[in-house]
Amino acid sequence: MMITKEMKEMAFTSPNEQGYYGKFGGAYIPEMLHRNVEELRLNYLNIMYEASFQKEFQQLLKDYVGRPTPLFLAERLSKTFNTQIYLKREDLNHTGAHKINNAIGQVLLAQRLGKKRIIAETGAGQHGVATATVCALKGIECVVYMGEKDIERQAPNVARMKMLGAKVVPATSGSKTLKDATNEAIRAWINDPLDTHYIIGSVVGPHPYPDMVARFQSVISEETRWQLKEKTGSELPTHVIACVGGGSNAAGAFYHFLEEKEVQLVAVEAAGHGISSGLSAATTQLGKPGVLHGSKSLVMQTEDGQVVEPHSISAGLDYPGIGPLHAHLFESGRGLFLSATDEEALDAAFELSKLEGIIPALESAHALSALKQIQFKESDVVVLCLSGRGDKDLATYMNELERRG
Repeated sequence: MMITKEMKEMAFTSPNEQGYYGKFGGAYIPEMLHRNVEELRLNYLNIMYEASFQKEFQQLLKDYVGRPTPLFLAERLSKTFNTQIYLKREDLNHTGAHKINNAIGQVLLAQRLGKKRIIAETGAGQHGVATATVCALKGIECVVYMGEKDIERQAPNVARMKMLGAKVVPATSGSKTLKDATNEAIRAWINDPLDTHYIIGSVVGPHPYPDMVARFQSVISEETRWQLKEKTGSELPTHVIACVGGGSNAAGAFYHFLEEKEVQLVAVEAAGHGISSGLSAATTQLGKPGVLHGSKSLVMQTEDGQVVEPHSISAGLDYPGIGPLHAHLFESGRGLFLSATDEEALDAAFELSKLEGIIPALESAHALSALKQIQFKESDVVVLCLSGRGDKDLATYMNELERRG
């Protein structure tokens, strides 16, 4: 394979040939899926960096998605925390979140591999909506698996997927959330491996998915660097903050800063009702090494290896594992991993709404809550990835407003 200059520059974030970041990653898959995963592994980099692919991908990001997304200096929020806070506005993408970056990339890749049908899993619904959107654009059949519980709490996104022509299949087992939707999607892929491409929405799953998704999302940090240079004279912030479930928006926001050791990478997980409450999704605090959905990572599990049901008010963070890149960032100490409870995330969402006129997704609100957990200097430059907009969570916000009186 011919390695381009661009690929060499990105190679520092890549897993090794077996798909491991440190001791996390790999491809733990049923024999039935070996051909598909191998086909992806052998072709994804060649396809992604081929000139005609990049031309179409970049054109769609610009003209269809609306990139580059703004890097917004949140002045009132900055004043509140006595520092400089920039919001990377992924909420302004078409479909309302960062998920569209990866969906476009993987649909274009699937087309070049000759696939006729797309399946996906979704939690908060944003990845499902993004996938359904791109499938509608390209005229490809789309099936989205979604936990029954998430279907109830993310009704607007379910309606959008159906309007876009996707079939939404409920996952009715387990906690009826993202983990179970992923299980169902993998089962469906096993049943129809030849014509189907499975679009994983996060930096999880068997190699090469974590690397592939991170590369498609790396446009976030790529833009951040030149936007920050324009605004501050330096490409490097002091901190980059993002929420983490599986961790795709964080992988994208961190990507081009991973080797810049002076940049503090801050990942915020969902603590639910509290880390020790039994109702949490703070994987780095509660998990231990294990295999989930095709890769080795940190997983919330019992002594005998049964997956523990996670909990978060945010459907997109309600996951019992974490991407292998993030597990490696945590274990190596390169990333600072914090957590926020449901209540803290709600407080942060209301604060941003009132201070800046921006209603964030509940996922992004977890990242915002980290601002209260770090002691910033006045001279610090903080970039926070606002991964999605809050209209999908309005029912939850309205219920909370009513509760608070």
